[in-house]
Amino acid sequence: MLDFVYYPVSAVLWLWHAGFAALFGATSGAAWVAAIVMLVVTLRLALFRPYLAQVRFSRTMALLQPEIRRLRAECGDDRERLASETRKLQQQHNFSVLGGCLPLLGQTLMFLGLYHVLRSFDRTGASGSLFGGGHAMTPEQNAATANYLFSPELVRSFLQARLFGAPLSATVTGSAGSVATVVAVALPLLLIAAITTHCTARASIARQLESTPQTRIINAMTLWLFPLGALAAGLVLPVGILIYFATSNTWTYVQQYLVHRRLDPPVAVAQPARPPA
Repeated sequence: MLDFVYYPVSAVLWLWHAGFAALFGATSGAAWVAAIVMLVVTLRLALFRPYLAQVRFSRTMALLQPEIRRLRAECGDDRERLASETRKLQQQHNFSVLGGCLPLLGQTLMFLGLYHVLRSFDRTGASGSLFGGGHAMTPEQNAATANYLFSPELVRSFLQARLFGAPLSATVTGSAGSVATVVAVALPLLLIAAITTHCTARASIARQLESTPQTRIINAMTLWLFPLGALAAGLVLPVGILIYFATSNTWTYVQQYLVHRRLDPPVAVAQPARPPA
């Protein structure tokens, strides 16, 4: 369904793994972990300009909200006039709803592609398709089946790879090795993903220009429900995908901090009044 996304993502992962395999060995856990981390870095760098467009879209939308409310009060039930005045306001600020949605769509497609390719290395316990269109395989069938650009040999390499003794394909609830070992590796990754998600939400809320009952509900969800959801989901996700989540969420927080530090207007600091001469 999304092969136009899956194949490029698998190609980038294949290239990074080939490079690190030359250093650490094809079945080395270090080669696969480094390849996953660099895949995230590569895709997020490719999406950096769309991310900037999304930031500018959000800032402009927040600045226009008071003006749009004023227009609604002035126009009352005259929807035609309201639509006309709103278009004029958007044109004055070069505001495009489509321009704000396209970067988000691109980021979503890249996330789906990366998640699907990593998940498809092990199709023994779940559907091979992200949307449930495939069938679970036996371990023998899975080890003999290619994963996009990855040959069956490389699929077996991924399934044999370990991080500090935990298989990259193992989950906390259905580990292919020692449960204690998998938990010891998965828990720090889960905490990193959850904490950075919380910090990213907190930083976003601090920049909000206004607060409404609806935004307060959304803020509470992003501050607490989403990080808790990341912890819960991590119990059933393979270690390889947890590496992705921890890397991606950390990148999001650092990128948001650096971008807004550069784009946000400086805060004026009041100078103490000088005593008269």
